[in-house]
Amino acid sequence: MSYERFLADEPVVVTAALTGGIHGKETNPNLPETPEEIGRAAGEVEAAGASVVHVHARKDNGERAFSTERFGAIDEAIRRHTDDVIIQHTTGATGAPAEKRHLSLRTDPPPEMASLDMGPLNRYDRLTSENTVATIDALYDEMADRGIKPELEVFNDGHRNEVHGLLERRDLADPVYATLIFGPGTLTRPRPRNFLNAVDNLPEGALFNTLGFGRHQLPFATMGILFGGNVRVGLEDNVYYRKGELAESNAQLVDRVVRVAEELGREVADTSQARGILGL
Repeated sequence: MSYERFLADEPVVVTAALTGGIHGKETNPNLPETPEEIGRAAGEVEAAGASVVHVHARKDNGERAFSTERFGAIDEAIRRHTDDVIIQHTTGATGAPAEKRHLSLRTDPPPEMASLDMGPLNRYDRLTSENTVATIDALYDEMADRGIKPELEVFNDGHRNEVHGLLERRDLADPVYATLIFGPGTLTRPRPRNFLNAVDNLPEGALFNTLGFGRHQLPFATMGILFGGNVRVGLEDNVYYRKGELAESNAQLVDRVVRVAEELGREVADTSQARGILGL
């Protein structure tokens, strides 16, 4: 995956991360939390150009939820408000028991995609998301059993090594799909050279998605577009539209990155094209 893919006019898949599991309405009152709010947000981002929605579940009080039933209620709301969007569940859960990580995979029907964190990372002062090799393999095996495509979340260089390790242990269906994540703390430092190195060190033939936290969301999405990748934006990763101005909605962030892609001459994939690109 490189600049040649950009020159070849390959469509870009836009993912909207609607909610997340850490910050809530205290950081931006427009962040959706209830199933109905998430469903409406999914409809808005689909209309703006996103073909994938990345889903976390929340309880009525805004705290993160893990139950299969809550994910199912959210999916039902998403399907009610969208035409054909691709649903991608999270399996990330900092500090949560490993068994809870599997519950989002057990909805009926299952999601078409699910995230798979590729290694440990620190959260705040005393929280660590462990993501042991055994946990990664167990989550991957359940995804394979249920026909769910994994989205491999790569937070740093070590996680990129773990992608290669997973390919040695398991037979992943092509194309391998990895999200390259840039930001503070345990994440890869958000520098253009680090982005290029990350792309160059992915497995041969892998597709990549680009995710920058906070103020890095737009510049790293733009680099992802230019270097033939796909992009993720949304209120999970960035609650601002610009410095000092809260984003009005997930759709506002999607609309902006769609405009950037169009200005750069890159077609934005619809859901049918996205399924073909991702091998769903």
